[in-house]
Amino acid sequence: MAVNLLLGLQWGDEGKGKIVDVLTKDYNIIARFQGGPNAGHTLEFDGIKHVLHTIPSGIFHDKAINLVGNGVVIDPVIFKKELDNLDRFNLDYKSKLLISRKAHLILPTHRILDAASEASKGKAKIGSTLKGIGPTYMDKTGRNGIRVGDLELNDWKDRYRSLANKHEAMIDFYDASIEYNLEELENEFFEAVKTLKTLTFIDSEEYLHQAQKEGKTILAEGAQGSLLDIDFGTYPFVTSSNTTAAGACTGLGIAPNKIKDVFGIFKAYTTRVGSGPFPTELFDEDGETMGRIGNEFGATTGRARRCGWLDLVALKYAVQINGVTQLIMMKGDVLSGFNTLKVCTAYKYQGKTITHLPYNIEPENITPIYTEIKGWAEDLTGMTEASQLPKELNDYISFLEKELETPITIVSVGPDRKQTIHR
Repeated sequence: MAVNLLLGLQWGDEGKGKIVDVLTKDYNIIARFQGGPNAGHTLEFDGIKHVLHTIPSGIFHDKAINLVGNGVVIDPVIFKKELDNLDRFNLDYKSKLLISRKAHLILPTHRILDAASEASKGKAKIGSTLKGIGPTYMDKTGRNGIRVGDLELNDWKDRYRSLANKHEAMIDFYDASIEYNLEELENEFFEAVKTLKTLTFIDSEEYLHQAQKEGKTILAEGAQGSLLDIDFGTYPFVTSSNTTAAGACTGLGIAPNKIKDVFGIFKAYTTRVGSGPFPTELFDEDGETMGRIGNEFGATTGRARRCGWLDLVALKYAVQINGVTQLIMMKGDVLSGFNTLKVCTAYKYQGKTITHLPYNIEPENITPIYTEIKGWAEDLTGMTEASQLPKELNDYISFLEKELETPITIVSVGPDRKQTIHR
């Protein structure tokens, strides 16, 4: 059975958690393939808002198996807090939550290293979430990391001590004043590891291979967004993993020819958290309105998101490198009330007009070129059928579909799982 893939097409925060939750009823397995607790996937239903960081977004459904893949990095402390939150809802997560033995662990010293590194950069900081993600992936590629499967070995604490000692020596090299109590952090860490070890660890690539042979339906869930990809994003202001479709293959052990549909999620406008270039960013009342109505604050960090008009140049790029087959547009309701919408359809780049994403999109090189489209005034949040959508919104959708050469099959008109319109 082929695997479908869902990922973000912008700088993260597109609404992946909600859509995975909406789609889970159609799948046997939801498999998260990269990232870590720097992700914040928000789900809302029955009047309650849930924020997940590492656990796949299908966890609230009775029948779906939720798998944390080998490409994910896990902080046992944050993971335990997520499980504690799930306990409030009497979920039997132990029977439907599986962890890949090849997933790497975030140690307390990884978080300290992250903070020391970011503090030492001063104005050149990249906007890290300070969750230890980068240092953990560095240890992974440096072949120093500790993996979930190591917790089953008798000498895992010796391995831990050796790596933590190495980290402490590295922390001392940074010219940054970082205060921490490692003993306190370690006590919390070891307690959380005990909880993690009560879950089922699996050889996830074999599990998924057998699931495909048995005809099980699988949805691979990505974190962050394509423009934060370590290879194809706005480097160096990126995350430390492959957030694009290729990351699902390496993050789950799924062969490329087993991927069928690629669902790409984007907001009807653009947002970004933290540092980095953002050609269509707004500093006026329109940007403030988007942020206020869209409640644009990071689910993980709480930081205010920067807001701007939809950047079709960047979006086309993301559609292209991911091989997107269906588009999902989020937060169309936030744009209600704008008389005129702007969409960036090209860049003025070093004196030339271009329609592709160039190597460098820093503000000194890029001036966005906009196409104006008539807006709509109707409140979309109570609409449940595509036939109810205003003409101007349908015109906006048609314009985007033509430019992106990909159908928009779902339009979200609010945060609740019920506020989802299938086209």
